[in-house]
Amino acid sequence: LIFTEHTTSGLTINENESGLISDMENILKKLVPEDRYEHDRIDNNADSHLRSLLLEHSLLLPVSDKKLQLGTWQRVFFVELDGPRSRNISVRVI
Repeated sequence: LIFTEHTTSGLTINENESGLISDMENILKKLVPEDRYEHDRIDNNADSHLRSLLLEHSLLLPVSDKKLQLGTWQRVFFVELDGPRSRNISVRVI
């Protein structure tokens, strides 16, 4: 189990290819543009909170022989939406 302890970050599984990473960033910005939101009156980071709704905050991944069992092209990504800043990520192996 991988868990991010923050509301302005997320986790996802995808291919580690530079064009795709750029596309992921662009689609998040397109779906949730920088704009004026109610939450902005507090921290001016509502777009980061709203983008995190489109990602996971935890991932449950299979482990076998002490190795993550991911597909050939699959990689785990931590997605920073309001940083850079120091973050906590919890990992539990059951």
